[in-house]
Amino acid sequence: MNFQNYTLVFAFFIAFVVSVSAQNATVKGNLSDNDGAVAFADVFLKGENIGTTTDESGNFILDKLSTGEHIIIFSAYAYERIEKKISLKSNAYITLNLKLKTKIQQIDQVVVSGTMKAVSKSDSPVPIEVYSATFFKANPTPSVYEALQNVNGVRPQINCAVCNTGDIHINGLEGPYTMVLIDGMPIVSGLSTVYGLSGIPQSLIERVEVVKGPASTLYGSEAVGGVINVITKKTFNAPIVSADVFGTTWGEINADVATKFKIGKKAEALIGLNHFNFNQRIDNDNDNFTDITLQNRTSIFNKWNFKRKKNRILSLAGRYVYEDRFGGDLDWTSEFRGGDVIYGESIYTSRWEVFGTYQLPIKERVLFQFSANEHDQNSVYGDTKYIADQKIGFAQLTWDKKLGKKHDVFAGLTMRYTYYDDNTPATATGDTVNSGNLPTRTYLPGIFIQDEIALNTQNKILLGMRYDYNSIHGNIYTPRINYKWNSENKKNILRISAGTGYRVANVFTEDHAALSGAREVVLLSDLNPETSYNGNINYVKKIFTKKDLIIGIDASTFYTYFNNKIFPDYDSDPSLIIYDNLSGYAVSQGVTINFDISSKNLKMNAGVTMMDVYSVQDGLRERQLLTERFTGTWSIGYNFNKIKMSVNYTGNIYSPMDLPTQTTDVFIDPRPAQSPWFSIQNIQVTKEFGERIEVYGGVKNLLNWTPWNSLNGVPYLGNTADPFEQNTPPNSLVFDPAYVYGPNQGIRGFLGIRYTFD
Repeated sequence: MNFQNYTLVFAFFIAFVVSVSAQNATVKGNLSDNDGAVAFADVFLKGENIGTTTDESGNFILDKLSTGEHIIIFSAYAYERIEKKISLKSNAYITLNLKLKTKIQQIDQVVVSGTMKAVSKSDSPVPIEVYSATFFKANPTPSVYEALQNVNGVRPQINCAVCNTGDIHINGLEGPYTMVLIDGMPIVSGLSTVYGLSGIPQSLIERVEVVKGPASTLYGSEAVGGVINVITKKTFNAPIVSADVFGTTWGEINADVATKFKIGKKAEALIGLNHFNFNQRIDNDNDNFTDITLQNRTSIFNKWNFKRKKNRILSLAGRYVYEDRFGGDLDWTSEFRGGDVIYGESIYTSRWEVFGTYQLPIKERVLFQFSANEHDQNSVYGDTKYIADQKIGFAQLTWDKKLGKKHDVFAGLTMRYTYYDDNTPATATGDTVNSGNLPTRTYLPGIFIQDEIALNTQNKILLGMRYDYNSIHGNIYTPRINYKWNSENKKNILRISAGTGYRVANVFTEDHAALSGAREVVLLSDLNPETSYNGNINYVKKIFTKKDLIIGIDASTFYTYFNNKIFPDYDSDPSLIIYDNLSGYAVSQGVTINFDISSKNLKMNAGVTMMDVYSVQDGLRERQLLTERFTGTWSIGYNFNKIKMSVNYTGNIYSPMDLPTQTTDVFIDPRPAQSPWFSIQNIQVTKEFGERIEVYGGVKNLLNWTPWNSLNGVPYLGNTADPFEQNTPPNSLVFDPAYVYGPNQGIRGFLGIRYTFD
């Protein structure tokens, strides 16, 4: 399917518009709670296709209503639903000001990732998807990395069948194209891309914002494919104590514990601890290798908020993570670490991060933000050692200013310093490979400015420009433009965007296949920065049905064109991975559609993505490896309010993808060159006991799917009997952990308990 066909499919959904007949009465009002306005709540007439949402101040208006008896429903996430009966006469004008009662922890639908400042989701010129902590509780996981498996268009990709490390794909683009932020700070990047999403306590996550498509104008390199921003809880809306502990029938144990406390009248702190342990050597495919890596991980997170005059911001946060990870031969012990007798992949990771925000004590809204982190990795992959140290410092000064009634200007100065050292050719000098290495130091100062222009209440244009100077690659410019139109009641929103992106690559910090297994890495030339050109059309529709359902449709079509794409060649030589800039071009294009349906007891989120990701070189078009053409995700929840019980059914489905086999000769490598269709499905039942305790349990991977199950006896990892190739004959299948596309963990039960004290 080419881009024109994708656009036609997308246009079909834009054409789906529900008209509203003219009426002649008006109801306006305001929704609030004990802390202030309730923004973005749904307000609609029961049994009628008429509704709206409150603005950021909690105000709403329903006009052109028919005379007679009506029931207005007020519904907002985290609040109890209210039904209000009214009687309207001709040309009536009624005001309703209501206070909503909190049901669970409030999740504010203000988003920051698209424009780097707080703005309502419906007002943002940049399309943003928001996933609350409740969404992730429907399928509890020990890390944010795994939790993203049910987000449409986002796929956690396992890159190593032995140590199970991976990255995050957005719309088919590999992990290095995705920037991961914590509270808006670029914490997870480079060396930490593989491990940085582990160890973030889920009890401290308020929401996750996903921006699909280039965001380099604001965030710089690594934001070519999109941005994932993990927003942690504010100290004022976090519970005093919370705990979430669960275990599985495979022997996995995950514990999240958090508490908040005050010191004096001006300081409030939030501290969270996460521990995950899995220590069972399971080998269901009988290849004498672990199916799932053993992991022992501990993470501690601490966040401080300080009260200042005029409510100016001062926050400081830090995190420390340590992980011991092993996968490999069942007989491996630590005495064989780094040797060539018994194969094992052993990774010790030690990582710290600090980040904060300080609002300058001046009349203008000027924020100073900073972050620093160090990632120390001591790892072995068989007899290959990978010892690496990465330090990143980041500082940013931003200025937010409204100029008149139409212009909202946001500008900033940034500086990023990266120190990287390892024992590979990435830092080798001259003709040396593992000696004479010198650390790489990169400086990346930048400046950006954007102007959000309100043409009127229904039309906005966002213009942005960023300039960076890379100390290795020189000048880099990344402009963008966004246009947004919305109907008067904001039930229809159209966004059109275009821009450029760039990415500076370091192969050895981002492609795990370059380190694991039997392939040798070859760099054909000095790698130049990638550049991309992107276009995106997004349409959002909200429908209020006569059955009291709220239906949301969010559809996008995307197109990205790449120059200088970093291209890993697995096929030219089965013993090599050859890296070079693509002499041709690459394209990522497709359509993604999300559906949200909610009522009093039902909540359903489902999505599909259809895409085509390929490269063209020397006139030859080649589909990108490990990239599906179709993916679907769903999360369906139903509440039985009388017995305080809920059921959640979640899952995903993927179409076939090309796999990195060692050769097209099936007599040498009999493993299929394409994956089959596969689906991971889960079910969970949750029971509330009072206001503080929840007990939940269920089954993960209901279909008991694993990649080796579909191979009918063909060795999934290749020749595990001789992983060091000491006795492997020429022209035969060798040990190969790079042949991997899905999780290798079968069906398992789980049981957990949550405790919250406010």
